[in-house]
Amino acid sequence: MTEDLSKFNAAQAALEYVKDGMVVGLGTGSTSAHFVRQLGERVRQGLRVKGVPTSEATRNLAEQVGVPLLEISQVTAIDLDVDGADEVDSAFRLIKGGGGALLREKIVAAASKRMVVIADESKWVETLGAFPLPVEVTRFGFALTQTRVGEALRTSGCAGGEVVLRISGKANEPVITDGGNYILDAHAERIPDPEALAVALKNIAGVVEHGLFIGLSQVVILGKAKGADVKQI
Repeated sequence: MTEDLSKFNAAQAALEYVKDGMVVGLGTGSTSAHFVRQLGERVRQGLRVKGVPTSEATRNLAEQVGVPLLEISQVTAIDLDVDGADEVDSAFRLIKGGGGALLREKIVAAASKRMVVIADESKWVETLGAFPLPVEVTRFGFALTQTRVGEALRTSGCAGGEVVLRISGKANEPVITDGGNYILDAHAERIPDPEALAVALKNIAGVVEHGLFIGLSQVVILGKAKGADVKQI
């Protein structure tokens, strides 16, 4: 209950950054879902915005609560992106992708003039890596890619190196992203140099995108049981 209230409070604080007429990126995950629901309430009260969803789950929720949507192909820029994070450090570097939408989330974040990260305060960490780093990969040759991702963790100085294919608990089959790819969860344990790891992962054939979001967010809102703590670069 306390964690869910913290997420709600973070989402509520993010509404202050939404202005009439904006195109808004809509993130994926439980905290982002709170934001989409609250944005829908503001739309019903007269706020004029258009949303760009980062996943089919977010699209479905936005349609349910009445947020008008645009396809990513219909926009040349996004005014504001509001999305969650699995981890965030003091340099506003993020690990994202626990919900499986990291590729679309990064495309939207990179196209946005400002990215606001919303999370409960437990997501604020001193060093990234305790949360497994999601890496979206092509299905073709994924086992080879999996080996090379493990090598990238080790050469980048990470404390761990285990890389596992994400499996759906319900179907007991590999998770397929909205883009038709697999997700590898890289158990780095501790990432001493996120920038170096990001470069190493991008250089691996078969890696579509990784969950390190670096240099994209300008505002981090950490929800608490009462209110929220707003941090800005």
